[in-house]
Amino acid sequence: MSGQNVHRLEMGGREIILIGTAHISKKSVDEVRELIQEEKPDTVCVELCQSRYQAVTDTDRWKNTNVVKIIKEGKSLLLLVNLALSSYQKRLARQFGVQPGQEMIQGIASANDVGAALCLADRDIQTTMLRLWRGMGLWGRIKLFFQILISMLAKEDISEEELEKMKGGDMLTSALNELSEHSPQFKAVLIDERDKYLAQKIKTAPGNKVVAVLGAGHVPGIKEELYNDHDLEQLSVVTPASKIFKIIAWSLPILILGIILSTFSLDRAAGIDQMVSWILWNGSLSALGTIIALGHPLAVLTAFAASPISSLSPLLAAGWFAGLTQALVSKPNVRDFENISEDILTLKGFWRNKVIHILLVVVLANVGSSIGALVGGADVIRRFINVIWG
Repeated sequence: MSGQNVHRLEMGGREIILIGTAHISKKSVDEVRELIQEEKPDTVCVELCQSRYQAVTDTDRWKNTNVVKIIKEGKSLLLLVNLALSSYQKRLARQFGVQPGQEMIQGIASANDVGAALCLADRDIQTTMLRLWRGMGLWGRIKLFFQILISMLAKEDISEEELEKMKGGDMLTSALNELSEHSPQFKAVLIDERDKYLAQKIKTAPGNKVVAVLGAGHVPGIKEELYNDHDLEQLSVVTPASKIFKIIAWSLPILILGIILSTFSLDRAAGIDQMVSWILWNGSLSALGTIIALGHPLAVLTAFAASPISSLSPLLAAGWFAGLTQALVSKPNVRDFENISEDILTLKGFWRNKVIHILLVVVLANVGSSIGALVGGADVIRRFINVIWG
């Protein structure tokens, strides 16, 4: 089989065949099946990691989701971004009548049909997202999430011709270049690093003939990186949070408390005003975020009460308390977990599904709390300056 989506390389007497696919194209599924049947390779590499492999082969995976654990580990926003990305892909996939990732599923099935070894060639999705997360900062994460939410609201359909252009690489290359200009970190982690990881896994896969089923956007980079050696352990390291960030995270609350205490020593009434301002700004905006998430009234009250305190400790977050309250008063059932894959297809479903609803409460309560801490902190400083220069 030949064509613009199939790329053949000879490396040390071995043949490596890359097939570029669009993740929502029925034609890609057929091309993968035909190529593997014709070539009968020793190994088939697919652009999946172990967790994503289990996700496409285990349809009941959501039943094992521990929402409370996700909240406590601070992974609510991360999971929501993953769900939003999945929603966008599934919506396009539904337009073309194909299951998302079906070309990878076909690669797995065809490998089994021809007796080829299967190689899960991609880096673990959690490692990729954490490496991206650590380099973005809070506002970058929030911005990314809302950009994805906005994309979910777009109802434009794309044609099969546009889809084929994406597979050819022209549209993808242009999109990635634009993405690189606005967010180099995004492209470096999601594309460039994975190109290196995928290339090394493909290059070291067993057998004299290897077929790799890949998203078209990765093919140009992988073709180049196949001729370089890469350290997979180094590409899988998740660096701990910066010590500077920890110092700042602890210094700011100490500064706010110090300013309030100093104001009390100079002007008791002004100090009380500072405390009230801090409580109202933090509590009100965190409660507002919970209201926007359509949280339960008890979750709203919890956010209001927790935010002024949690904003003074890097170890706490108002959204955690609001989310746990939401989980207690509106406990998800098995049906909610089973319906996640459908409910993420619409913005309405995000609020209807109790599991996703809890995550929204956590995230939006935290967003409100963060804004409240900034505004409240600025007001505390302003009042202190007025006392000093009064």
